[in-house]
Amino acid sequence: MAKRHYIPVTADVPGVSDGQRAFLRRAIRTALATEGVDFPCEVDVRLTNDETIHQINLDMREVDRPTDVLSFPAFDLTPGELPGPEDADPGTGLVPLGDMVISMERVAAQAKEYGHSNRRELAYLTVHSVLHLLGYDHLDEGPQKAQMRAREEAIMAELGLER
Repeated sequence: MAKRHYIPVTADVPGVSDGQRAFLRRAIRTALATEGVDFPCEVDVRLTNDETIHQINLDMREVDRPTDVLSFPAFDLTPGELPGPEDADPGTGLVPLGDMVISMERVAAQAKEYGHSNRRELAYLTVHSVLHLLGYDHLDEGPQKAQMRAREEAIMAELGLER
């Protein structure tokens, strides 16, 4: 898979390895490819803790609690709709899809709760966030959520991390 995407991964928590960063980038590239994103783009990632994601959640969404992942899309898309080349940053030639913030504390806690590896949980939250950046949502318990879950499962299977 071509590395045409710019995916900076910053971590303000200890213990994030280069291998984890590379795996996270691979998960993002796989999700983008599976969703038909065939143009160079940028996705910014921040790995943090519960305290920091709690503050971001409060500041940005007025939700006063920590969460596992936050997604901040650059575009207001619907599932299947993609930005075009005209949306690229003229300076970089990259389409900025948005930002994601993941709590590594939630990764560990949820992996334990669901009985799978931290690696699988990190991949799932990453894929989940990429889909949000591409317009998917799960606000209802009906078709939107089912559509998003189906896409998550397909991408996780591409990564060899199906349930």
